[in-house]
Amino acid sequence: MSEIYDECNQNMKKAVESLKNDMSKIRTGRANPAILDGLVVEYYGSPTPLKQLAQVSPPDARSLMISPYDKSCLQSLEKAINVSDLGLPPNNDGQVIRLNIPELTEERRKDLIKDMKKRGEESKVSVRNIRRDGNDMIKKSEKAKELSEDLSKKEMTEIQTLTDKFIAQIDDVMKHKEEDILTI
Repeated sequence: MSEIYDECNQNMKKAVESLKNDMSKIRTGRANPAILDGLVVEYYGSPTPLKQLAQVSPPDARSLMISPYDKSCLQSLEKAINVSDLGLPPNNDGQVIRLNIPELTEERRKDLIKDMKKRGEESKVSVRNIRRDGNDMIKKSEKAKELSEDLSKKEMTEIQTLTDKFIAQIDDVMKHKEEDILTI
């Protein structure tokens, strides 16, 4: 039965990590290189992650500087940023690309929080689905007489405790991100 518990634990960890990854990509008005993590650039005919082509650093709280390893890919980097959904116009000076992060409006903050809460709720649903699947496996084992009723209830209680722990982690991630959005 610890196999079911371990599998639920692994899957719930993945759900929380996925949420953390999503949250790191939400722009908060502060320069964060993670907003460029998913950006793919056309480089010599093949799609290449921006991380492999350039170093991204925040020289200050309101801008990002993209320093390509190969200066010939500046145009490709600029084009990829323009067609992305970042909404940040790149400034190319021939050596580096600078992205200025604008101040967030109150309306934009509310939209970000709404989107963030939606993603958080999706993660909670994912964790609850993992719990349901774990409980279903336990019930099947009980019906197949592989588990006693008492042991089955104990396992379900442990999975519920695990679920509560991960739901609390999701709430914590959401609380920190909301504070991050509102305090800038």
